[in-house]
Amino acid sequence: MKPVSSEALALAGLWTLLLEAVLAGMLLLILIDRIAPSQDLPWRPFSLNQPIGLATAGKLSRIAADPAACRTALREGGLSVVDQPVKDDGFCSTRDTVRASGKLSPAAPVMTCPMALRYALWERQVVAPAARERLGQAVVRVDHLGTYACRTIYGRPGERPSEHARANALDIAGFRLADGRRITVARDYRRDTDEGRFVRAVRDGACRVFGVVLSPDYNAAHADHLHLNPAGYSLCR
Repeated sequence: MKPVSSEALALAGLWTLLLEAVLAGMLLLILIDRIAPSQDLPWRPFSLNQPIGLATAGKLSRIAADPAACRTALREGGLSVVDQPVKDDGFCSTRDTVRASGKLSPAAPVMTCPMALRYALWERQVVAPAARERLGQAVVRVDHLGTYACRTIYGRPGERPSEHARANALDIAGFRLADGRRITVARDYRRDTDEGRFVRAVRDGACRVFGVVLSPDYNAAHADHLHLNPAGYSLCR
């Protein structure tokens, strides 16, 4: 029998190590899939009923690119969704818009589906738990100042279009609790009270869901509301 060369033995050993590494990796993935929360695993389905996790941002981005998947995610989360017609009006055109159920007041404003999905996640996984933990109450209503407005940023001539011009932004003014208390951004945001800490907490939580979150800390134009929109860049102030 011809003796095996040292090179062949080394190559065989290398392949053995490679195979063992692949098997170990597969076993590790199986273990992670079994024990890690679904919200932390990019290959697991998204759900509005899951807390915000390590993979949530990536899942939201993928769903936002697929109008059908966006509507499915809202409906699977228990929300009613009504499609809205496309509006062609220059830079104030709107597409992929819906009216979705929730706690917003006025109810079910027109907004893009990705915006509606992110708002629903924020309402369910940020606002609701923060109210329970900090105020011992449920939020029964979220007051807003609108979603769609055909204007540039701050309404200044020559500025770029606002995200509101595409119904892709939402301005939150306050919250109504089950015990009748009303919390407002204008009055409570800067107060060293449970209500003030709640508003700041939901602002911070919004930064994990939306691309842009602007609060009274940003400028005087946002003194009475939280501006939320799913822009493709990050700004949290």
